[in-house]
Amino acid sequence: MADFAVIGHKGRMGQALADAIEERGHNMCVGVDFGGEPGKLVAKCNVIVDFSAPDALEANLTAAKNAGVPILIGTTGLEPAHFSAIDEAAAKIPVLQTGNTSLGVTLLAALVREAATRLGEDWDIEVLEMHHRAKVDAPSGTAKLLGEAAASARGINLSDNMESGRHGYTGERGEGHIGFATLRGGTVAGEHSVIFAGNEERLTLSHSAENRMIFARGAVRGAEWLMGKEPGRYSMEDVLGL
Repeated sequence: MADFAVIGHKGRMGQALADAIEERGHNMCVGVDFGGEPGKLVAKCNVIVDFSAPDALEANLTAAKNAGVPILIGTTGLEPAHFSAIDEAAAKIPVLQTGNTSLGVTLLAALVREAATRLGEDWDIEVLEMHHRAKVDAPSGTAKLLGEAAASARGINLSDNMESGRHGYTGERGEGHIGFATLRGGTVAGEHSVIFAGNEERLTLSHSAENRMIFARGAVRGAEWLMGKEPGRYSMEDVLGL
């Protein structure tokens, strides 16, 4: 049994995490709400799971470093400065950062990478995602994760080859670009498809999330794996040995 600190514990993911932690026979030793300061509270825990907000990340990483406690970060909407802070923290403690903690999505990203590697560059890549009406960032962290998988396989930078929010007279699709389409509505937990469109044929790789518990269970499994690791930056693919 391990003691978990959950940052953002009153949010929907935080509540699902509490259930998943109990389901796996662990204990939630500390719960920090949005805007709260973890400070020394996390020092008595074995691992931190952060599903709060980008603005809170720096304070959460500082608390984790000061306590010498590994941290799993599932917060989405991160910017380049956040990733720099994560790299800095990873020099001192184990850090697992991901746009999606689902084990199925983790495997999907590996399949996307494989398909992008094997198929020719004349196959266009489009990422389609849908989430509930309350989601505030777009494209989703998972969509970006899948786009990054495709881009890395083709040896290109996603930020320089990304097409999203098409509207009006856009001209032809950019050669080698990766397109993103975003849908919002209802209570959809998460739908993601990566479409490889070739000449007269298409390949679609998809994942459907039916409940937030899949993310919570994946996060707990990732946190279990992270405990005892050397300082460094890890991913969910490391958890699955991909």
